[in-house]
Amino acid sequence: MEVNEHFLPRMEENGKTHFTDSEGKTSFGMSIFNLSNAIMGSGILGLAYAMANTGIVLFLILLILIAVMSAYSIHLLLKSADVVGTRAYEMLGLRAYGQAGKIIAACVVTIHNIGAMSTYLYIVKIELPFVILGLLGKEKDFGGWYVDGNYLITIVSVCVILPLALMRRLGYLGYTSGVSLLCMVFFLISVIFKKFVMECPLKSIDPYSNNGNKTLDPRVMSSHINSDFMATPFTTLMRSHNDSDFIPRFIPVMISSHTAHDCREAKMFTLTPEAIYSIPIVAFAFVCHPEVLPIYTELRKPTKKRMQNVANISILAMFIMYLLTAVFGYLTFYGNVEDELLKSYSASDTLILCVRLAVLVAVTLTVPVVLFPIRRTMLQLCCPNKPFCWATHISMAIGLLIFVNVLVIFVPNIKDIFGFIGATTAPSLIFILPGIFYIRLIPHTQEPVKSRPKILAFMFSGLGFVFMFGSISLIIQKWMTGNSPDMKGH
Repeated sequence: MEVNEHFLPRMEENGKTHFTDSEGKTSFGMSIFNLSNAIMGSGILGLAYAMANTGIVLFLILLILIAVMSAYSIHLLLKSADVVGTRAYEMLGLRAYGQAGKIIAACVVTIHNIGAMSTYLYIVKIELPFVILGLLGKEKDFGGWYVDGNYLITIVSVCVILPLALMRRLGYLGYTSGVSLLCMVFFLISVIFKKFVMECPLKSIDPYSNNGNKTLDPRVMSSHINSDFMATPFTTLMRSHNDSDFIPRFIPVMISSHTAHDCREAKMFTLTPEAIYSIPIVAFAFVCHPEVLPIYTELRKPTKKRMQNVANISILAMFIMYLLTAVFGYLTFYGNVEDELLKSYSASDTLILCVRLAVLVAVTLTVPVVLFPIRRTMLQLCCPNKPFCWATHISMAIGLLIFVNVLVIFVPNIKDIFGFIGATTAPSLIFILPGIFYIRLIPHTQEPVKSRPKILAFMFSGLGFVFMFGSISLIIQKWMTGNSPDMKGH
């Protein structure tokens, strides 16, 4: 079997494996920033929605399990890399299962990261127009080209993402990753603050509105709800996402007492039909495995223990941020929380306008970090023996950005991306590939087939297959029945 010599280990007299693929220059702190930024992306916006459909306790159990399993799978990945002396995901596949293993690993990494880039740019597409409208003081139906999401993602890709993606080393993005994390900390603080200053909004039908979705003041409505479902004409205060002030209006409003109940009680345990999206959303939110080995490659003084510490600190930090965002987002809107949290807030709110801008900065700066492993994987798959070439480096970045932009323009629903990618590539990267690589690559003399570590790795991979096929089956069934709700606009 022909293997790229660039990725073969060099052995010293003491038998210790040394890597020859790169000389690490990135500090421990910058590596944490990069990996944390790779973990945290647009998935954080869907966690409150996941909690609303599973309940607080079930969501917490799910979040803990996925976080622990992610750390364990990184352990398997790093140990396999240390044994064979390569820090490229697709090269692990080559050493474990030959050319077929290399192609499978490369395809999984590429599909997953393209899906991740798509979700990030989708956030830019739907949020940036509202930020611009808010800054200009324009109404939602304003028709300028500079509030067209399709134009905006192209401009952002060319002016911001592409220059960062052209950097030769991933370690250079440590500073932008730090900025991205600070933006998401501001997002978290704002979500917590909003919990204590706003009432839970109730949904109703406004016959004078084109889209029928309005936010009602629950303090006015609560006195009118005295049956399970009733139609009552009354003068109330109504506010849409576009209105700057409350507008008194006398209308018939259909009110559900179940909806009002959702605004008064947090559910510890619940399973709604939308709960099938919760596991993929949480799993997708913790996937950073394609970035682990490139970051390990560029880590200064790289050892397995040092890189595992980078991973553990990053996962712990993101776990805390995820949990707080989900809890306070859910406790603000309860059962009315949208599948993308920012859509639940009023577009005219100044603080939320700043939050939207911060999230846009964060997800935009994450895209180059996610693009690096795709380019590296494609290079190893197509031309593994070719030395570094700026023309190839640049053309691949441009080609990937063009492809993802086209994908984002024609995919209308972010939940479809979260659900499908989370149900296929996420279990492959978290459970299946690290487990089967470990079983195959760790020598039998070091760990026999029936040893506890390999049995655990085998069970871990099996769990990934169960999770993947179960989630795909449920999502396809839901699509076929036509019950999957559309993602509503702002």
